[in-house]
Amino acid sequence: MPRRFLKKYSPSPKTIRENKALSFLGESIHQPNLWCMNRHSVSKAFAIGLFCTWIPLPLQTVMAALLAIYYRAHLPLSVVLVFVTNPVTIPPMFYFAYKLGGLMLGIEPLDVPMDLSWEWLTTTLGHIWQPLLFGCLILAIISSVTGYFLINSIWKRNTKARWKERKKQREANKAKRAMKKKIKKEMMKTAKDSVSGDAN
Repeated sequence: MPRRFLKKYSPSPKTIRENKALSFLGESIHQPNLWCMNRHSVSKAFAIGLFCTWIPLPLQTVMAALLAIYYRAHLPLSVVLVFVTNPVTIPPMFYFAYKLGGLMLGIEPLDVPMDLSWEWLTTTLGHIWQPLLFGCLILAIISSVTGYFLINSIWKRNTKARWKERKKQREANKAKRAMKKKIKKEMMKTAKDSVSGDAN
């Protein structure tokens, strides 16, 4: 996965540090390894972010940040991936999780709205928590594992492709230098032969 693409869409360190919801983390978010972008940190960030996406609670961002700090994942990506769930995607995503959980537990689903607000938590979650949480857990694990191995695989493939390109470029430069050396040698030999002919 190209670093430029990920850096382009990752929140800046300033944005993360100024986030009021994460202010309680203090100096822990300033650890250099949380901002280092490599295959391992990015793969873990996708696993964490996609897992937290399926947590049916308003504090997904905080949970993602805490997990990123604990597992030494890329903090900005861990946090930004949580926003896969937003006011537009929350209803279909969590309704699907609720239906899946109900299907697997053999519980008939109720016709309820899906909304990550405190009012919803206090009035609705108590009636549907079991199938919803079970469905969310299944989808969180699937999303997390898929995200980790997919990003890991893409990053490896991209790295190999770049190494092959660099090797090809080095070989081309080497051949070019050899050709220049050969031409120079030929020119010097021609010049030497010409001088010898004139002397005779």
